[in-house]
Amino acid sequence: MVTFAKNSKIMQFDVNKYSIAQIEQLISDKNEASLSEMLQELHHADLAEILDAIDFKNAIYIFKLLDSETTAEILTELDDDTRERVLKGLSAKEIAEEIDELETDDAADIIAELPDEQKEEVISHLDDVEHAKDIVDLLRYDEDTAGGIMGKELIKVYENWSVFKCVREMRRQAENIEKVHTVYVVDEHEILKGILSLKSMLTTSMKSKVKDIYNQNVIFVKVDEPADEIAQVMQKYDLVVLPVVDEMGRLVGRITIDDVVDIIKDEAEKDYQMAAGLSEDVEADDSIFQLVKGRLPWLVLGLFGSLAAVTIMQNFQAIMNNPNYRALFFFTPLIAAVAGNVGVQSSAIVVQGLANNIIKGSIWKRLLKEISISVINGIFLSIIIIAFGEVLKYDFIFTIAVSVSLIAVIIIASLIGTFVPLILDKKGIDPALATGPFITTSNDIFGILIFFNIAKLILGF
Repeated sequence: MVTFAKNSKIMQFDVNKYSIAQIEQLISDKNEASLSEMLQELHHADLAEILDAIDFKNAIYIFKLLDSETTAEILTELDDDTRERVLKGLSAKEIAEEIDELETDDAADIIAELPDEQKEEVISHLDDVEHAKDIVDLLRYDEDTAGGIMGKELIKVYENWSVFKCVREMRRQAENIEKVHTVYVVDEHEILKGILSLKSMLTTSMKSKVKDIYNQNVIFVKVDEPADEIAQVMQKYDLVVLPVVDEMGRLVGRITIDDVVDIIKDEAEKDYQMAAGLSEDVEADDSIFQLVKGRLPWLVLGLFGSLAAVTIMQNFQAIMNNPNYRALFFFTPLIAAVAGNVGVQSSAIVVQGLANNIIKGSIWKRLLKEISISVINGIFLSIIIIAFGEVLKYDFIFTIAVSVSLIAVIIIASLIGTFVPLILDKKGIDPALATGPFITTSNDIFGILIFFNIAKLILGF
């Protein structure tokens, strides 16, 4: 249930099968008056959810029923596939009308999704020339950099202005900006110098110069800064907005917290899919071919890993002829499962630490810590194995062999789970790759190999 205030009223709207059925009935009856009255009270995020849920033909009907200011906001909230289909159903002029209502960062994101030939046509239909120039400027940057996610809407004043002129110019600039987050101070060359607080303006003479009252302590990023690092900066310093400068230090844009939340969400989804063994970004409603393409590579890797484990076990098949030791084969699923779980646990903690930028210092210190944890966990689990062996009347030396093997497997698995993501991160490869089937498969192989060799050493078969 969504609750929000609008026109001094509390609106509640639950997007479910009953509300969707009601909307579809109004569309079927061509009751535009009732439908418009119902929809105009809703938040654009709810409207986007409705359009994602209903038949595409009905979605277009609703989209064309609403005003451009509302539909522009809806476009930014729609599912990627739905937005693509909606845009295909609109002419270049109609898309331009939507783009004119959006802030530059959202507008650039939508235009970037269009075919190359349509991009130029849409931009040519934009009424606001300055808006069009800002969008074109943003399209030059890589989408995964500060330049690719920043917006051009901001308030800036010059350091040599008086407070009186500063207030007058701020009023003029604010007319075209929906939200004023911060007032930036620049010099005559547009170099970012600092920020100006409202309190400083209110408590200072109108004749004072901006350069005498602004705050020089400002955190900023450059246009080519990677998006994931920007998220870390804003999280570390608890910022809601962050200025962006070019190579010369000139103020060129700003990044707001809503843009960073989208980045964090996208990164989390990508890491989750990678950890689950998906080689590409896929969704449940993608085509069968796309889903197979995303899943198959890691399944093939897992198959080869299992075949390697089978080959290792074949080298020890003579154990099956020895009634005292053939039970070792019954413990192989246990060894493989523990090895896989330990490896995933270790790699998940390391990947999380790398993502939050809290893992620093020597790799060897991190590995030593993991060994200590593994020894403690291994001893505890081995005690359970020994107790289990006593209950089932296994030879004590047999359970000792399994227990020692288990401790060794846990140590090796934790080292692999720790070492691999750290190395991948050093090489500039996404460490989340190490939390999925890669770690599980490699630890299965090493686990079985270590298990049988240690058992052979202790039992002497």
